[in-house]
Amino acid sequence: MNKKYSENVAPFIESEIALASKARESGDINTEFNHLENIHVVGQESTYWHVKAHVLMLFWALRNNKPKEIFGQLFRIIGAATKTAVGLVPQGNTGGANVSPFKVMPINTDLKAVITKAKSHV
Repeated sequence: MNKKYSENVAPFIESEIALASKARESGDINTEFNHLENIHVVGQESTYWHVKAHVLMLFWALRNNKPKEIFGQLFRIIGAATKTAVGLVPQGNTGGANVSPFKVMPINTDLKAVITKAKSHV
């Protein structure tokens, strides 16, 4: 998508990054990863945010010694960097190695509202 979408979703994504950091500080790695998944779903239409989501997931995997997630994120970073701009992303996919990188998934209502609002101001 275009630069305006990236700008429009930035406040939401930055808030999710802060919430992920707070969860990490409290030792809640599952909640931390849930926030990273939210970043992925909303950021998927922006190459910048899509790649950033996978890089943050990679750092999470490294900190938490999750080999499957590490390798999955390395693969996904390449895909996000090369495929997002041409629209080859499975909408709603949460971005973790626990799901196929090609699987389309439903988007929860709250995230759908963020995406819809961001697109309406493009």
